[in-house]
Amino acid sequence: MDETTLPLTELLATDLDDGFTELVRTQAGTVRSVLLRLSGSARDADDLGQETFLRAYSALRDYPPERRGQLQPRAWLLTIAANVWRNHVRTLSRRPGVADGIEVTAIEVPDGAPGPEQLALDGARRARLVAALSALPDHHRLPVVLRHIGELSYQEVAGILDCPVGTVKAQVSRGLAALRAEPGLAADRATYGAAAAAAGGTTAKTTHEPGRKERKEATG
Repeated sequence: MDETTLPLTELLATDLDDGFTELVRTQAGTVRSVLLRLSGSARDADDLGQETFLRAYSALRDYPPERRGQLQPRAWLLTIAANVWRNHVRTLSRRPGVADGIEVTAIEVPDGAPGPEQLALDGARRARLVAALSALPDHHRLPVVLRHIGELSYQEVAGILDCPVGTVKAQVSRGLAALRAEPGLAADRATYGAAAAAAGGTTAKTTHEPGRKERKEATG
């Protein structure tokens, strides 16, 4: 943005369509990364991401300008994304014989122009990460992904999951412990650390407190 461009929340409050365009531009990557780690499928992540933004736009149209200006955009969107994913999982559970659809090549890891050998190692690491994350129960996988991929604070994750912060910390800790117990991640853990291995090289940074009311009403 240049100096004359309004902040995202102010833009959402004053011009919904332009604000929503900026919301998609700035947050689509994070939403897709979270959905990719949760679903393990690039196709599902794209479909679920589209549904997330459709729901977001529908909710924003019903919000008065003052409320749109008070949103915490990332936490609010990831609340919607988490609920979209959970609905997707429930739908799949009612379809016998549906495969997991995990696409190892769809999971990105940071690179620095690696050569063929490094690419092979990265591919193997992606495979181990996807398998390990997919093996976690949902109540551990979702907090780990929101914390380390979505880069949300524990308070924000607690708001999304509607549970105490201490519960979220315990769930994340147990999820990471389960990942540490995976033999296939041992080499990655030695190189990157447990949290970085779980996050694919991402660390949590966000510290602000979200507004629970807006996120709950948006996600139904």
